[in-house]
Amino acid sequence: MKPRIVLTFGMFVGAAATMGAQSPNCPGGALGSPALITQDACQKAVDLFQYMAPQLGGAIVGGNATLGQGGALGGLGHFSIGVRVNAIQGSVPRVNDVSATPLPTGAVKTVYLTNDIPLPMPTADGALGLFGGIPLGVTNIGAVDALVSASYNPDVNESSVTVKPDNPVKLGYGARIGLIQESILTPGVSVTYLRRDLPVLTMTGTSNATFGATLKVSNFDEETTAWRVVASKSFVVFGIAFGIGQDKYKSSATASANALTQTSTSVSVSQEMSRTNLFGDISLNMPIFKLVLEAGQITGGAAPTTFNSFNGRGIVDSRLYGSLGLRLAW
Repeated sequence: MKPRIVLTFGMFVGAAATMGAQSPNCPGGALGSPALITQDACQKAVDLFQYMAPQLGGAIVGGNATLGQGGALGGLGHFSIGVRVNAIQGSVPRVNDVSATPLPTGAVKTVYLTNDIPLPMPTADGALGLFGGIPLGVTNIGAVDALVSASYNPDVNESSVTVKPDNPVKLGYGARIGLIQESILTPGVSVTYLRRDLPVLTMTGTSNATFGATLKVSNFDEETTAWRVVASKSFVVFGIAFGIGQDKYKSSATASANALTQTSTSVSVSQEMSRTNLFGDISLNMPIFKLVLEAGQITGGAAPTTFNSFNGRGIVDSRLYGSLGLRLAW
């Protein structure tokens, strides 16, 4: 069968598959029009955003606002400085897989294969004691700390999906209220609130098949807020901490695509999600620093509706994460 006949037959088959399954986000058009040629690729770009946004939010948020710390620092003159690497159990769609090649005949539902890889996020955090609290027996209550953070957002290149920030460093801020100050008899217990945002990102997926396309998510802006209730206790050589809280992600972006030399219209997309975060820390108390290992899990959230689907872990399936860091406290 001649190649031209094969292509024509494939276009009519694709058009038939599209009927009754029109894209809810990207506009279509007449057969052979630029809008129809790029509709499938555009919709895949929209769903790439929906799938990756919660994972990137989870990577930047992590668990404890200050690794290994449960209570407040103890007032003016006390501070903490730490560096860590967060890594979430990520899944990246295989955009370059032949089965996911965008068709030039309108949006067709695809089940994306994914590669499971850790998504790293190096961060630095600091805390400064502002108020030592009110004495109550052997402890204090109501202490206040100021919290700051800085995240380094590296380029990601996996499965023909690249993620590039406009500025690799982003600052965050928050506060900690000490419910109980740690003493010989009592653990340290606190409530923390921290806002961390991603820099503006550009996410690109490239298909390498014959009738391939480029999926683009630009102006990707994600804000995260996290509150935690944390308890900790130090036992001279080592310490432990446990916490639970909630993460909120608010994301927006512009999705577009190129296919067969045609460029789609730009589509605005957004997502908001709340997830539960549970974690535990164990720290080794060295003469100057604390070496801290953290493990946690993010669960829950309402999944956004997507036209395409993804095998393996879904958008709101639980994801494990870990952190390793050093902390200096005074």
